[in-house]
Amino acid sequence: MTALADLNKFEADQRGEFGIGSAAQFGSADLRKAVYMNENFRRANFTSADMRESNFSGSTFNGAYLEKAVAYKANFSGADLSDTLMDRMVLNEANLTNAVLVRSVLTRSDLGGAIIEGADFSDAVLDLPQKQALCKYASGVNPITGVSTRTSLGCGNTKRNAYGTPSSPLLSAPPPKLLDRDGFCDQATGLCDVK
Repeated sequence: MTALADLNKFEADQRGEFGIGSAAQFGSADLRKAVYMNENFRRANFTSADMRESNFSGSTFNGAYLEKAVAYKANFSGADLSDTLMDRMVLNEANLTNAVLVRSVLTRSDLGGAIIEGADFSDAVLDLPQKQALCKYASGVNPITGVSTRTSLGCGNTKRNAYGTPSSPLLSAPPPKLLDRDGFCDQATGLCDVK
């Protein structure tokens, strides 16, 4: 444990990996009803933190780890959550108004009842059922990126939503064609029909 504590102190002293960010350690921390408005949490660790009803509005979380965190009714309005790992996070009724979630990983996360007006989910990884649920009420345009919430989620775009994300069970189905073990069946495509 001493070596781990020394490493965390070293990372904090160096302002995170590559000297960028805060490297703050909030893993499994009790942050219920905490107020951290307009703070820098770049590359910080919030793994399994209890963030219920906390206020993180306007804060920066680029590259932070928030997996398994519970942020029920937390306020992330105007926050920069781009490139964050938010896998298995509880965001029920969280306020994500005008938040930037570009390239965030939200697989197996629960956003039931989340306020997403003006949120930008461009290139974020969401489970297909979660994406479809958000599309039912997505609205607004992000004031920072200028991207519509509906566009960023791919709402109404059947090609973009057809297969969901890597965590979608639809991707587990075998493709209609496979390569032939001994060579190619079709000279044009190099693929063979599955028999």
